[in-house]
Amino acid sequence: MAMASIAVFCGSNNGSDDRFGEVAVELGTGIAECGHRLVYGGGRVGLMGTVADAALGAGGEVVGVITEHLVGSEVAHHGVTALEVTGSMHERKARMAELSDGVIVLPGGFGTLDESFELLTWNQLGLLAVPVVFLDVGGFFAPLFAFVAHAVESGFIRPEHATLAQRAATAAEAIELATAPPPAYLPKWIDKPN
Repeated sequence: MAMASIAVFCGSNNGSDDRFGEVAVELGTGIAECGHRLVYGGGRVGLMGTVADAALGAGGEVVGVITEHLVGSEVAHHGVTALEVTGSMHERKARMAELSDGVIVLPGGFGTLDESFELLTWNQLGLLAVPVVFLDVGGFFAPLFAFVAHAVESGFIRPEHATLAQRAATAAEAIELATAPPPAYLPKWIDKPN
């Protein structure tokens, strides 16, 4: 398998379940051991720091993309292979998307959901085509997938587009899905007039 660049979106906190950190270690290690490059939000804190340190510890290449604001908040990881600094969150997300062949989402909060749903939206609109895989640690993302199903039932998301949000139970499965061929494009609009 050729080297891929895998973006990981995840919390800048550790969360309340030890499994979150354990899976972050498995994921960072697995990405490096498979010969892939990790692209992530450039922080040294929370699950972000954990996944980066694990990839580095396994000899992997790690590219962090972080905003000037967050560097100023002293949360940047200066031990990564490369650290790119952007002027805004918008630029940061666009740059991470540009650098990545696939995305894996670990547990996190608003920022994690913002990043992952922006890329799902871009896939839906045909602006890019990359796999987006939620690594469902301990059922963390079950309510999110229930919401997506509800949005389908309510007529806001095509059933085919719901499958853009993929779900994995293990780090190995997430890496496999994130490096698989990207999803096929299907126009977003369900009831667009002719």
